[in-house]
Amino acid sequence: MTIINNIIQSDVSAAASGNTIYTDYQNRWQYLLESYIGGEVYRDGLHLTKYQLESGDEYTQRLRSAHLDNHCASVISVYNSFLFRKEPYRDLANLENLPATQSFLKNADKDGTNFNNFMKDVATWSSVFGHAWIIVTKPNVGANTLAEEQSTGVRPYVNLITPLNMLDWNYERQIDGSYVLDYIRYIEDSNGSVRTIKEWTPETITTKVVDLDKDYEETRSVENNGLGMIPAVIAYNKKTSVRGIGMGDINDISDVQKFIYNMQNELEQTIRLDSHPSLVTTPDVIAGNGSGSIVQMPNDLDPGLKPYLLTYNGASSTSIMDAIKGAVASIDKMANIGSIRATEAKRASVVAQQQEFELLNARLSEKGDNLELAEEQIWELFGLYLNQPFTGYIEYPDSFNIRDVDNEYVQLETAKKAVTNPRLLNIIDARIVELLGEDPEDYLAEEFEPHIMYDAQGNAYLARTEAEHLNMQAQGYTHNKIAAE
Repeated sequence: MTIINNIIQSDVSAAASGNTIYTDYQNRWQYLLESYIGGEVYRDGLHLTKYQLESGDEYTQRLRSAHLDNHCASVISVYNSFLFRKEPYRDLANLENLPATQSFLKNADKDGTNFNNFMKDVATWSSVFGHAWIIVTKPNVGANTLAEEQSTGVRPYVNLITPLNMLDWNYERQIDGSYVLDYIRYIEDSNGSVRTIKEWTPETITTKVVDLDKDYEETRSVENNGLGMIPAVIAYNKKTSVRGIGMGDINDISDVQKFIYNMQNELEQTIRLDSHPSLVTTPDVIAGNGSGSIVQMPNDLDPGLKPYLLTYNGASSTSIMDAIKGAVASIDKMANIGSIRATEAKRASVVAQQQEFELLNARLSEKGDNLELAEEQIWELFGLYLNQPFTGYIEYPDSFNIRDVDNEYVQLETAKKAVTNPRLLNIIDARIVELLGEDPEDYLAEEFEPHIMYDAQGNAYLARTEAEHLNMQAQGYTHNKIAAE
């Protein structure tokens, strides 16, 4: 993915950015990025603690054997699976049937990404960093009219910029008390040591090329900003007290993940030392390697210098595994996904699960509201480029059906065995049908639709099913009472 390559290579110095906020957050953002991506990127970040007196070769060997359980990626994946289970509803109003709109929905970033997937990327990176920037832009081909632009296939498109690539920005307070973005500077593209830098002001758009190896910078173009404003949107995961800075979902989880990463390596070292204790000998002793090896000692060796095994008296593997389990439980608690990621037979109480589901629902609802706001701002900028003010609205899910289906099914089955009232049995059956993903009214209509029945003497009675009537009759109900029921 191009954006990942750009993020990893965004090594323009903090001093070059000219923004003290960027300087303060740059290292943390890089750490969050490595925690989410994992793999070689995380290993190259040297997050494995180095022992005292450990040589470089020994540390490198431990790095190669270390593996990461990527809880950061897992948590964000769970959130996105709920947020985008259903596509957001879009009433684009006057923009709906425009050719540019249909083309934009199919290829939002001019790189083959449809708009739904683009918004998933926005949700992902805002979860990692706390916020993400979206630039809505349109190429200037020198056309005199909108029709001329459309004939050449020119239309607005979006560009997703992560905080690591947004080098500088500034807000100006207006007379009415509002804040307006009046400057941004970001890395648009990376190719080896060469960076393409964009600078926006309400009046101009400047494109520069920077070569980090040659310490060279060149201004390629300066264009007029026809909008008279900076077409940038910030998609927050959760706002903070600092303007332009959000709070991500893995800010604390990444630190616990780092602890687990180190503990798993300690566990491996403990097992190795327990299985292969060190053999202490004098230089004259010849000792083989491996189990069953022969140790040859000189005849005149001092008995006090005979070889011996140096046993390991560090922490037991059980205590390390318990620490890892506790850390994983801590991540689940922070992310409110303990019941969803549970793999053990032991489950939390129904009340505890319901409380956790409500907390998760509130978190997801807030994330959905922020994505909804960001997308509406994107469409407003899209409409400005086309001289068509956006009059529609966007709706992301506000509530998420988070249920422990297996647990509910067991409870319903238990209740079904404990009751004999036909009406209650019908209600329980309807709930079971609902858990199976069907509409109880449609499914149960054929089975339980009221109809007239006749007994052997020709007496009419009202019953939902013959089985229900027989069940009620067995309980002592008369035909009249069954009809009255």
